[in-house]
Amino acid sequence: MSLNASTTADGERVYIDRGQAERGAEGPFYVVFADADARDRWGFACGGCGSLDTAMDTMGRIQCTDCGNLRKPDEWDAAHE
Repeated sequence: MSLNASTTADGERVYIDRGQAERGAEGPFYVVFADADARDRWGFACGGCGSLDTAMDTMGRIQCTDCGNLRKPDEWDAAHE
């Protein structure tokens, strides 16, 4: 596993694993870890624009708040819309 170090807008050091990704509409979402040993999962990095500013909801939907790249939820139920 090869991790790429990056820095958040708050100055926090995080590590992006480009080998672990979730499919998004505009590009993949890469798994990000808080530590270089990849034990503490931090979130996702947008492969569309490179932003670390992403959000995930309880249904598994991931969205980049910078470019709008979106991963649809794992399970979709019309009652949740």
